[in-house]
Amino acid sequence: MAADTDKPGAEVLGPDRLELGEGIRWTDRGIVLVDILQGRLLTTAESAGAPLRELVRLPVPLGAVAPVAGAPGHWIAAAGTGVCLIASDGSTRWLDRPEADAVPPLRMNDGTADPSGRFWAGSMAYDGDEGRGSLHRVDHDGTVTRVLDGITVPNGPAFTADGRTMYLADSARGVIRRYPVDPVTAALGTPETFVTVDDGSPDGMVVDAQGAVWVAVWGTGTVRRHLPDGRLDRVLRLPARQPAGVCLRDDLLHITTARVGLAEPGPYDGAVFTVRVDVPGRPADSYRHRDHLPSPRESS
Repeated sequence: MAADTDKPGAEVLGPDRLELGEGIRWTDRGIVLVDILQGRLLTTAESAGAPLRELVRLPVPLGAVAPVAGAPGHWIAAAGTGVCLIASDGSTRWLDRPEADAVPPLRMNDGTADPSGRFWAGSMAYDGDEGRGSLHRVDHDGTVTRVLDGITVPNGPAFTADGRTMYLADSARGVIRRYPVDPVTAALGTPETFVTVDDGSPDGMVVDAQGAVWVAVWGTGTVRRHLPDGRLDRVLRLPARQPAGVCLRDDLLHITTARVGLAEPGPYDGAVFTVRVDVPGRPADSYRHRDHLPSPRESS
């Protein structure tokens, strides 16, 4: 039976209350996260209880980033209608804008790098219109390819440490699917349903060292750990209604939440929480480009 914990020892990280806090990652450059609709890339402060520090602010929604290997201070980002590289000075170079011509408009949402160094990112309609979202893959040469269609609100993906399994949530439909991944070609195999959520929407995810999947469940105030066979193992309850993103820094689970859409946000809606857990995680993977990346100079 799953451990259902009303007060799991969650601590509020600082005074910030984000509109739509997601895309939290433990990287070799510290903990980073985004406030999507504000276009802000943030990092946690060195001192406990201090506000988050803003690294970059884009004039478009910023869904998620991954560090670029061998390029300190540089990020690859799911942003606006596509994927760009962000330099340490905040300048951008767009690799592609696959959703630029979409009507009604689409935006990029969650994304992550896989253990092979590719970057994967989802897109969605602003109004969550049924089946209009997609999953895109960025290969080592910077090519952006649409690999899945017909998703409503894609979140994740999250990968196992060997890169052979990808978890992808379609949040609006309440389902997490598990895909086999060819680690050489990145081709996706036939998916299977991993978890179906009936009481909320599965959002951000992370895979721990035992292969279990932690899932932020929007609308429920909970974060849930599912074993590799899909069984529910643990439920953490938070004083915030809309958990949106999770990451593991060793044995500390970091959780972002959101205030967007709430008529009367509570005092902890939009906060970032930390909870100590039993099984650690590993740092987020970096995007690896085949060639040297010059500093981006094009302004977004």
